[in-house]
Amino acid sequence: MVRGKIHSFFAGGTVDGPGIRYVIFVKGCPLRCMYCHNPDTWTFDGAEEFEPEEIVKEAMKYKGYFATGGGVTITGGEPLMQIDFVTEVFKLLKKNKIHTALDTSGIIFDENDDELIKKFDELIKYTDLVLLDIKHIDDKEHIKLTGKSNKNVLAFAKYLSNNNIHMWIRHVLVPTITLNDEYLIKTKEFIDTLKTVDKVEVLPYHTMGINKYKNLGIPYRLEGIEPPKKEEVRHAKYLLGVIKDVA
Repeated sequence: MVRGKIHSFFAGGTVDGPGIRYVIFVKGCPLRCMYCHNPDTWTFDGAEEFEPEEIVKEAMKYKGYFATGGGVTITGGEPLMQIDFVTEVFKLLKKNKIHTALDTSGIIFDENDDELIKKFDELIKYTDLVLLDIKHIDDKEHIKLTGKSNKNVLAFAKYLSNNNIHMWIRHVLVPTITLNDEYLIKTKEFIDTLKTVDKVEVLPYHTMGINKYKNLGIPYRLEGIEPPKKEEVRHAKYLLGVIKDVA
């Protein structure tokens, strides 16, 4: 029986997909994003293990929330590091007619790995929505920001589009890094090649995770970078097509 390595749970989430949601935070992530506010999910250290049935039984206690159009979201960490577990949880949720959302960077996707693609093909049978984080559209800048190339991320977006899986694209706006007209325009051009994007979310960078870095003894690499101003966020939303004007 596959078991999931879990960081925590949150009942009543309103920013992790449509409606009110039961949110599962898994452990483990191959990225080291400079702005990550959950560095405590990077490794499997301290994880609690749960079977899929245990997760679904707990989620069903909050079924009343789901009448809002909500459901269950698995986030992290990087959920796709535990793709077999996520698939089993989603399969059980769909038996109970619960909306499923996956919050991911898509980083472990590999279109040249046939065995892995089979696992993705199975997962998307039970996935209603993918919240896809596009960290940076420029590959070199993506490597500087996260430690990894964005090639798998962009290929995953194409895979979802080709398989008619609904997406919300999420993009964190960081001054000096992603707050750049050239990169924002290129991001919009890429998004426009996808046919199943229902929504684009611009997430302003924040510093709420700094204390976690201090507690974990990890250097915080964006020390001194302030959150973007309201007008900068609005301008980015305009360039990404989220709003029609900047007035």
